[in-house]
Amino acid sequence: MDKNRRTFLNVLAQYVRTIINICLSLYSTRLALQALGKSDYGLFMLVGGVVAMLAFLTNAMVVTTQRHLSFYYGKKDLQQVKTVFSNALISHICLGLLLVAILFAVRPLLIAEQDGYLNIDLERIATTKTVYLIVVATLFMTFITAPFRALFIARENIVFISIVDICDGIIKVALVLCIFWVDTDKLLFYALIFLFVQSLNFLVFSLFANRKYAECSLLPRIKDVKWSEIGRIFNFAGWTIYGNACVIARTQGVAVLLNRFFGTVINSAYGIATQVYGSTAFLSQAILNAMSPRVIKAEGAGDRQLMLRLAGVTSKFCFLLLSMFTIPLCFEMNGVLNFWLGEQNVPEYAAVFCQCMIIAMMCDQITAGLIVANRAIGKIRNYQLLINTTKVMTIPLVWLSLHLEYPVAWTMYIYIFFELLCAVIRLFYMKATTTLSLIGYSKQVFGKIFLPTVTLVVVCVLCTMLPAMKFRFLITLALAVGVDVLIVYFCALEKTERDIVLKFLHRKQNDKKGI
Repeated sequence: MDKNRRTFLNVLAQYVRTIINICLSLYSTRLALQALGKSDYGLFMLVGGVVAMLAFLTNAMVVTTQRHLSFYYGKKDLQQVKTVFSNALISHICLGLLLVAILFAVRPLLIAEQDGYLNIDLERIATTKTVYLIVVATLFMTFITAPFRALFIARENIVFISIVDICDGIIKVALVLCIFWVDTDKLLFYALIFLFVQSLNFLVFSLFANRKYAECSLLPRIKDVKWSEIGRIFNFAGWTIYGNACVIARTQGVAVLLNRFFGTVINSAYGIATQVYGSTAFLSQAILNAMSPRVIKAEGAGDRQLMLRLAGVTSKFCFLLLSMFTIPLCFEMNGVLNFWLGEQNVPEYAAVFCQCMIIAMMCDQITAGLIVANRAIGKIRNYQLLINTTKVMTIPLVWLSLHLEYPVAWTMYIYIFFELLCAVIRLFYMKATTTLSLIGYSKQVFGKIFLPTVTLVVVCVLCTMLPAMKFRFLITLALAVGVDVLIVYFCALEKTERDIVLKFLHRKQNDKKGI
């Protein structure tokens, strides 16, 4: 299959997958909030969030494994690919067990009848301890699934990943519906749902990869261990872990600060916002997963200019594909939340938290492709120290604003400021360390996203002038997406990109006719 067409299909598959899963996730959250109540749902988001402060290890190892696999695929060194995968799998298993031990050790410090750091009602302490253990087990299953998922990404078999993820979303919704009829503690049952789905996910990815790809082995032998390879993996992963740790620490650090100042109820509002942010980030990561193998393979093949050009294309598509839905969502957030959660169930501050989180995400997307470009080059220490240390500075400023009794919304304004600052720093850092042209990047990315963004904002402003009605957000979304697709096609896509779209549509039309 042609590389451009494969990339287009991968992006389309991930985009469709993510939209479907976002809808399923939002519906699942509404059901969970109704079944559990605001307090128990906030409690689950708090406990899960604290554990997620170490889940960045999973993401870091996926990124590391996929980077090395794609790099050697670009060099066409299949033996080295097999070596990388075997050592990556061994590393995941060992680190996963270490991670479980750490989380068990810190549980008494976080959750206790007296002097526990988390602010939890005494009657829910015992249940919270059990939920914590279930979440830890879920995290371990996620961790050991990572190398198999990375292999599929490096192989550019994104369609399979998309199918599995859609099935996961459907299964979760079906199981969440069962919460209303179970006789056991509903919070415990909710936690077990995630453990079951992730275990199923591991079985599907591992067994299919072992059957389809020769470089995959479910049980690597001791002789496959190469300490030099593990050293390279951990060197790269170490700095990736640092970067992911900073991002997670910022997000969860704000959650803990809000909990300390206001209790678990406001964690429901923040939990809703982080889920919306996570859904948009999920879409962004899906697009990056589809395009990053080509970026890294170009670097592996020694073509730096092609790599940078593809990184610019990645930034452009990440922003355009996200803004198509997130900008209308920002304008109609109150209506969407009322429809999603039920008007009586929307926590205070949920709307403003969600809007600010989305704006912060969009600020990050304008240079998202440069994240992959830096990863492809492999020299990430200075990048991680500069960019992600800056993001952590959100926490002390949020603490200061809460301590000085500024409005709660200032928490999110600070969040947006640091995300935009990091996007600007990323651009100038890549200019200083590579042959990236600021003028060329501006024309390729900023020049292409300007008109679609302005058009989207104008359409949304006009739609919000319509009389308030229950489903007005659907009108806004439909008009915004329809207009944006046309503007993007004619004004944001290059001729070669339009040709790919036309060829794909023409082929699909011929398939329907049986040609």
